[in-house]
Amino acid sequence: MCECDLSHKLLRWYDIHARSLPWRVPPSAGKRGVRPDPYHVWLSEIMLQQTTVAAVQDYYRRFTRLWPDVIRLADAPEEQVMAQWAGLGYYARARNLLKCARLVAREHGGVFPDTRDGLIRLPGIGPYTAAAIAAMAFGRSEAVVDGNVERVISRYFAIQDTLDKAKPEIRLRAEAMTPHQRPGDHAQAMMDLGATVCTPRNPRCDMCPWQTGCQARALGIAAELPRRKPKVARPTRRGIAYLARRDDGAWLLERRPDKGLLGAMLGWPGSDWGEAPEPCPPVQADWQDPGIELRHTFTHFHLRLQIRVARVPADCLPSRGVFMGSQEFCGSDLPTVMRKALDIARAHLQEN
Repeated sequence: MCECDLSHKLLRWYDIHARSLPWRVPPSAGKRGVRPDPYHVWLSEIMLQQTTVAAVQDYYRRFTRLWPDVIRLADAPEEQVMAQWAGLGYYARARNLLKCARLVAREHGGVFPDTRDGLIRLPGIGPYTAAAIAAMAFGRSEAVVDGNVERVISRYFAIQDTLDKAKPEIRLRAEAMTPHQRPGDHAQAMMDLGATVCTPRNPRCDMCPWQTGCQARALGIAAELPRRKPKVARPTRRGIAYLARRDDGAWLLERRPDKGLLGAMLGWPGSDWGEAPEPCPPVQADWQDPGIELRHTFTHFHLRLQIRVARVPADCLPSRGVFMGSQEFCGSDLPTVMRKALDIARAHLQEN
């Protein structure tokens, strides 16, 4: 079956089985040439980078409710945007999100470029995201290749090289089957096929519109593809976090540097994260050990964090950070690892 026939068959499947997602235009409208708001496509694609659809949907709805267009997002204070992003992870995305919104508002009159080449010049938009926005929002015939698409194509054509070596062939195959009509629906159909049928484990080959010609299925190796290089073990880093609560209920917090892990997010004063952290309390106090080591995994390392908790008087003067009351922050403003530390500290203070 030629690549164009594959796309036609896939689109017929998509017209029936498309997932209903808040940023999407349904295929019935897509066939009539209706396209989603570029702002919605961009926002959802940035959020979906290395994050599941299930995790993103509530964040997407909250962002579009608070900032319904790119102009209003561009006007938002950075700390508010970062607070609303808290818990979604990969915080550089949020910083680039705001940079991109401000550039589009300032230099493009609030209108996103309508080509892949124009989009890729914006902060936080790489080749995949540029192609996705160009195809879905502007109807450009661009090959959109994410992890789902790599898996589908690897299996259909039984590409048995490890994924790092197979990527060029996968892209050529994806480009060959991308149609000029409904390219955005085609891109989303490929993603849906990978997410719901051609899944990483236990692919549902009997439900696949391409089952007849799938070479990996014929060979009985569908579940083995794409092949990946062995994973490198994550190192373990250690650190200390100091959680001080004043008598009036305010907590001592500091904003992390703009660059680096959890950049520009609120967090607890503490040590660097390395092999042997040095104690560095931000204020003189009777620091207590709750006896619980916080464990958290980031993309590239495991973190083991010692927690130290103290009650401090209203007139104490910390060497770093500022005290913030309930009117200035809430626990949901914190990234996940910092929220875990707060839960441990609150439980310890309630018991003592």
